[in-house]
Amino acid sequence: MLDQAFFRVYTKFKLHFYQELFRRFQDREASLTTMETFCVESIQALGSPTVNEFANFMRISPPNAAYKVNSLVKKGYIRKVQSPDDRREYHLELTQKYMDYYNISSNYLQTVMRRVSDRFSPEDCARIEEMLTIVDRELMPEVQVPDGFQL
Repeated sequence: MLDQAFFRVYTKFKLHFYQELFRRFQDREASLTTMETFCVESIQALGSPTVNEFANFMRISPPNAAYKVNSLVKKGYIRKVQSPDDRREYHLELTQKYMDYYNISSNYLQTVMRRVSDRFSPEDCARIEEMLTIVDRELMPEVQVPDGFQL
């Protein structure tokens, strides 16, 4: 039952995101493909990776990663910033254009979390946070993201 409850919540978050995307882009073409969306969300989770760090995390070749990154740069969702430590290296950073796109889902997440806080006691909310932290840190070892991951 727990797995079904979690799946329903996860699915509702996805469906809300899709509804908002369709609502916002019904009269024009959305500029990110599905794969590009996955790439830029991964770049966000990784914090400011280099192209090679992104390639390693996604388990794709560096040339394939460079192709995907260049497409996202061209569309204005990320930019390459030269490393001050190693001038040969470039870090990938999100642009405001992507943050506006991403806020479609993060705003809803914040709304739901406010509702959770209003509905449940502070003790219950602390317990939910504790359980989610354990799931994040201990029960999902296959997916390693930097500690500084920001929503």
